Amino acid sequence: MDEPELVEDFFGVYLLYNINPKYKGRTYIGYTRDPNRRIMQHNRGTWAGGAHRTSNRGPWKMVMIVHGFPNNISALRFEWAWQNPTKTIRLQHLNLKKVPRKETEYQFKLRVLSEMLRVGPWCRLPLIIRWLENEYFEEFPDDRKPPSHMVTCHGPVKSRNLKKPKEPSAFPTSEECLLCSNYITNDQTKLTCLSKTCELLAHITCLANVFLTPGEFIPIEGNCPFCSTHLKWGDLIRKMRGCKQDSDEKSDNNDDDNSDDSEDDKPCDNPDSDDDVICSQDRGFVDNNSRWFLDCNDELL
Repeated sequence: MDEPELVEDFFGVYLLYNINPKYKGRTYIGYTRDPNRRIMQHNRGTWAGGAHRTSNRGPWKMVMIVHGFPNNISALRFEWAWQNPTKTIRLQHLNLKKVPRKETEYQFKLRVLSEMLRVGPWCRLPLIIRWLENEYFEEFPDDRKPPSHMVTCHGPVKSRNLKKPKEPSAFPTSEECLLCSNYITNDQTKLTCLSKTCELLAHITCLANVFLTPGEFIPIEGNCPFCSTHLKWGDLIRKMRGCKQDSDEKSDNNDDDNSDDSEDDKPCDNPDSDDDVICSQDRGFVDNNSRWFLDCNDELL
């Protein structure tokens, strides 16, 4: 079996497929910060924190997961829209309905996903479409492929949530943005290039303005104004938030991967409510301080 890829600061929305002969073909969409723990909860039942709709109907397989969301709010909104494609205003123009006798529930869920990935605001996020079970893999049609900056990959994944700093970082007043020459006073507004030899130091808003074209609000990618390295916006944000780069992760594979997420995916107080199950996973993360993505609050649903 392939070695799981380690992903820090993980927010994912997954698709389950039922392989029980009695319920075979049924699907379930959910949100998690720990996919490996979550699939075990679904297969064990509500007593272990699984959802009421999946309890005693297993076994289930987590066939795919979409991750790379900037925070739990963004992921939960994506989950809700995927669960309710006829209610979200983002997809109303498509009139999405399952085609009777020509389309299975699973195929319909994949068709909805392919449309969601191509509409705003999700089409501008650095999302990763990860297939966990290759036997259920289906290629997206040519006319509904995800944007080129999104990555489609195969294989298992292991999540590691970032530790919250005990004390706010104190930045010296001598650090100044090399794009606007003003001081950088907050560690959540400081961006640096991914190249270790580049001297770029900039406010998040200053570099965003360099990457954006007129009419856009969320950057996707661009070239470093100092070293011309091609950069993806999502990678810059992950570095700002403390995620290790690929080379750092390879040298740190023996660390304790999930030392701060012991409160995730615990059973909820009301096992009959799927909403409570979702909330139980989020309770420790609703105070997320990510500032780079204002998720179109009034229009997303």
